[in-house]
Amino acid sequence: MSELADNVLPLIRTRADLHRRGSTAHGKQMSVAVDRLAAAAASGTDPQDVLSVTQKAIASATTLIMRADDSSGYMGDAIRGLLALHPQVAVDAKPTPSKLVKWMIDFQFHNECDFFTIDPVAYAPALGKRGIAAYRAELEEIREALGPPVIDPERPWAAEFGRSRFALAYNDRRLAVLDRDVDKIIDTHARRQPNAAFLQDTAIALAEIGEIDLAIEYARKASDLGSGFQSQAAAGYLSELISEHRPTELLSTRLDTFARWPSFATATDLHEAAGDEWPDLADDVLTKLADRPAELILFLLRTLGNVECAWQQAHSSELGDEEVWLELVNAYETIDPVAALGPLQRIVEERLATAHPRNYRQATRVLTRMRRIAAGTTAANTVSELIDRLRTENRHRPRLQAEFDQAG
Repeated sequence: MSELADNVLPLIRTRADLHRRGSTAHGKQMSVAVDRLAAAAASGTDPQDVLSVTQKAIASATTLIMRADDSSGYMGDAIRGLLALHPQVAVDAKPTPSKLVKWMIDFQFHNECDFFTIDPVAYAPALGKRGIAAYRAELEEIREALGPPVIDPERPWAAEFGRSRFALAYNDRRLAVLDRDVDKIIDTHARRQPNAAFLQDTAIALAEIGEIDLAIEYARKASDLGSGFQSQAAAGYLSELISEHRPTELLSTRLDTFARWPSFATATDLHEAAGDEWPDLADDVLTKLADRPAELILFLLRTLGNVECAWQQAHSSELGDEEVWLELVNAYETIDPVAALGPLQRIVEERLATAHPRNYRQATRVLTRMRRIAAGTTAANTVSELIDRLRTENRHRPRLQAEFDQAG
């Protein structure tokens, strides 16, 4: 093997059992391999060697992840890094179009691991016109061998299911972008379905080829399609397009988004877009968030930085979100430490209502914090009495008593 292979491939390959442990550490190690390959490509190392090692790394990594628990996602991220590097390296290495086409087809249709995709648009510079033509021909041969899909009129989208058909449909979409064919982009991405995600995909593809007005039109269609999370995601993308290309329309766009999906996030976006006009909008926004206490408190706390107002609203509303209470207490403790003890006590008692070691640990940490806050104040005795009471009430929970003992 080359020196580059010796420096890279051992970071990818392993015989360790990654189903149970070590996958995160190995994934981080794989990312080092990606960095070394990228550095070699940038430093002028023999491009053919870099391409060869990159392909070997991809083959080993995709085989490895099939027997690994990649819950952390580090291994998948490393593989995506390798796949992003591969077409860039291929430009300098100049493999024959037939070899590169074969690799691309094998990866998508004959590889046991089908978790990842490659983008023919990214490979176009390395393939050239002849290579792209050969690639299209290979795809058509696969399509002809599969035969026409059986389409259920009530579930037309199901025709794409199956690895080969899914890969063909994906390539159809990306090649439409490569061709900069607006009609084909709309046909392959929107798929003639009232689906917000498909319409957003269409908008993204149209923006990719510079058809901004059409992209905005399709993003708006997607956001207007119902009130589900896909439509909300499309509304977010619409705001991105408007912000970049039609900034004078951004405030009205975010007003509409907030009116349909009032939340901490959409209120924050609106606050950002409003600028000097925020005082005219504030009352209406806060009123709309009032029946969503957690969202309101986060907006007051994180976006407006009004800790005292957030504290008052939390006590006057039915805020039940423990994480939000803890964040609020963190902020309010600097204003009135003793007042922060009340919410913390409620959190402790709610935790101990259900017997579980995790609840015991969390309750103990909160009690430790309460004792620290109360130290040197008139509330110190109150906290001590609370701990004594909890010890007595929970004397038949030895695991909890052990947590208390360990915390002193």
